[in-house]
Amino acid sequence: MEFQLKMLMLAFFASVIIAIFVIPILKKLKIGQIERSDGPQSHLKKQGTPTMGGIIMLLSIIIVSIVAYLYYYKTNIRVANRLIPLVLAAVGFGRIIGFIDDFKKLVLKNTKGLKPSHKMLGLLIISTAYVVYIVTVLKIETITIIPIFKTAIELPIWIFIPFAIVVMLATTNAINLTDGVDGLSTSVSAIIIATLTAIAIRFGTNEVVVYGCITCGAALGFLLFNMHKAKVFMGDTGSLMLGGIISAMAIYLQMPLILIIIALIPVLESLSVILQVAYFKKTGNRIFKMAPLHHHFELSGWKENTIVSVFSIITLILCVFGISSI
Repeated sequence: MEFQLKMLMLAFFASVIIAIFVIPILKKLKIGQIERSDGPQSHLKKQGTPTMGGIIMLLSIIIVSIVAYLYYYKTNIRVANRLIPLVLAAVGFGRIIGFIDDFKKLVLKNTKGLKPSHKMLGLLIISTAYVVYIVTVLKIETITIIPIFKTAIELPIWIFIPFAIVVMLATTNAINLTDGVDGLSTSVSAIIIATLTAIAIRFGTNEVVVYGCITCGAALGFLLFNMHKAKVFMGDTGSLMLGGIISAMAIYLQMPLILIIIALIPVLESLSVILQVAYFKKTGNRIFKMAPLHHHFELSGWKENTIVSVFSIITLILCVFGISSI
């Protein structure tokens, strides 16, 4: 465990150092936040804040994962090889899909970014590649652990693969929707990742342990610059990557269902959008003052720091319950 903690600290400091260099570059290139005109008015002052900062976490994860791979290549080749698909999932969701979307919106000034259909297709391809690889190549069993009931069921492969893909798509979009208040998505995601890492320690899944430590360290380093008032935003590069990391870890651990508990805040953020849209189409009225859910509380008078603190504490409590439920 000593090595994994070293990787956490290395990822943390790597993220901080990279941020110190990358943030001024983003400012110089004028890659700034574009706020919605129909969003909270208090957010308009954030216009121009450097974004696409998820690349800070991604670079940190890639660099430190290479260090971890080289270490395990000499000491435990099995862990080294099984670390690769986890890292590639982060690269796929963050660098390929998230980065392209941010690049189109912020650099090419195409405010719509990737078309929703194109983005979902990209997420689908990466999700499918990851799930199929761990099932067919790494031979991860198609067992799904059911929390609370403390039991498990083995799903046929033709059910498990589509189910796991849906989990990845839902999680990436949920974390993406949670990113709307300074530090919220980073804080909630870091707690969830730390929880999945703790579960991996309990079950002795070393590749997930070291990967969780690396990603948690990178997220915490980024959080120093992402807290209110944020000096940088993660953009889709970061939020889609974090969603991919969380879902990849949960599926690898055969615990996608635990996300309903430990990732309840992102789940509620997604549900608030779905309910708001459906109810508005049917009645012309709104359930919430604004969706996603964090904006409702903003317009109800909550300060950003309050929202982040409350949502993080709730996530922490749910994560403790989640660990005890397995």
